[in-house]
Amino acid sequence: MAKQISVAVLTNETGAHLSAYFSALKEIDEVKEVFLSDPSQQQVKSAQSQLGSKLKDVYQAPEILFQNEKPNLALVTMEARQAPRSISLALEQGCHVFAEKPACLSVPQFEPLVQKAESKHLHLSLALANRTNPEIRFAKSLIQDGAIGTIYGLEMTLLADQTRLANPAYHKSWYAHKDRAGGGFLSWLGIHWLDLSMYLTESSITDVTGFTALVGGQPIHIEDSAALAFRYDAGFLGTLTSGYFMNRGYQSMIKIWGSKGWLEMLPFQDRHLEWTLNHNGKVYQFDQSVEPRGYTPAVRKAVQAVRGSDSPLLTSRESLRIIRTIYAFYEAAKTGKSQVISQE
Repeated sequence: MAKQISVAVLTNETGAHLSAYFSALKEIDEVKEVFLSDPSQQQVKSAQSQLGSKLKDVYQAPEILFQNEKPNLALVTMEARQAPRSISLALEQGCHVFAEKPACLSVPQFEPLVQKAESKHLHLSLALANRTNPEIRFAKSLIQDGAIGTIYGLEMTLLADQTRLANPAYHKSWYAHKDRAGGGFLSWLGIHWLDLSMYLTESSITDVTGFTALVGGQPIHIEDSAALAFRYDAGFLGTLTSGYFMNRGYQSMIKIWGSKGWLEMLPFQDRHLEWTLNHNGKVYQFDQSVEPRGYTPAVRKAVQAVRGSDSPLLTSRESLRIIRTIYAFYEAAKTGKSQVISQE
């Protein structure tokens, strides 16, 4: 097992969450060095400032980077339309990939990437960082241990600010155009909660239906509202209400009911996890630290997976599963017909 690894950051002027990624790579001791590919050169100063001596070189294109370097892990963050090409190139070079979601515009774009990763025994993980949050891991252990019994159903809400959509700069960005982003609220934010629901329950969504809308009246080409209903392979049902509804900040909820009790998470109200057991009427609260959370522990897990000392944040198949779920929903909203999701 290598003590330290090399990481390539493949990005451009539209790369998301770069400050968080640079900070994580700087902090993680197992990262020996970082190489940056940024054709725009707009991210160079930030990389130099945050990475310091860990930043070894900057390249104009990923092709040039891979001609000169042999990184172990590629961190890909760019608009969904551009990401598949860079992911494919990294995999061709024998490089594990940690990619900002949704990383594609369709399932047919993403499936070959998963097949390539599997054929080369490489990880292809989407950066769904909420999986590493302490309360999420604790809730998963409660469910695995049978604390709430057989799952009967779940309900989720995830709301963000409508304010960002009124910004003219947002109107021009890739986030506001379906042909560049793949979708709107659901593919950018709702994807987190859908993934968590499957991760927590260890059940895949098999059928989905629902609606999208543009309720805020902004000149954008994506949905700002989505309402979903879905079935899991374990037999229970779930719902998600999501959208850019707030003036600022977030509201969210994940609630899961079982035969022996329930659990509820309201992280933006500082009620990160509450639960009941055996219908005894007592409500227990998660009283441990909710740190560390965010991108640093998620990137650290990706690094450790490359080193062989941990499992990936998402397996390649789990990454494909959530992509299939997202785009099946968009098809359901478009056609007005529920969609069955492939479980291959």
